[in-house]
Amino acid sequence: MTGEHVVVLITTPAGKGEEIANFIVERRLGACVNIIKEIRSFYWWKGNIERDNEELLIIKTKRQILDKLIEEVKKVHPYTVPEIIALPIVAGNIDYLNWIEEEVKQ
Repeated sequence: MTGEHVVVLITTPAGKGEEIANFIVERRLGACVNIIKEIRSFYWWKGNIERDNEELLIIKTKRQILDKLIEEVKKVHPYTVPEIIALPIVAGNIDYLNWIEEEVKQ
């Protein structure tokens, strides 16, 4: 089962995280979404350094549906270029990984 699951990180504007998290879970694109509120992001955008209050979504899902997750989130995310990155889960509680498998649909 190693390599079949990923953790996806998505930043959203402050106040938008719950809407996007709900969208992901309702469509079974992720088994679980955690929201870390009140992060401060600094980044380059169109030649300027931007500073924003954001929220960080942490999604646990299957690698096979990553492209679909990205495609669907981009439809509802307010950013022109949303941060959506995936990290492989290399090991974990097998019961939890099996739960992800059961809850995320193709």
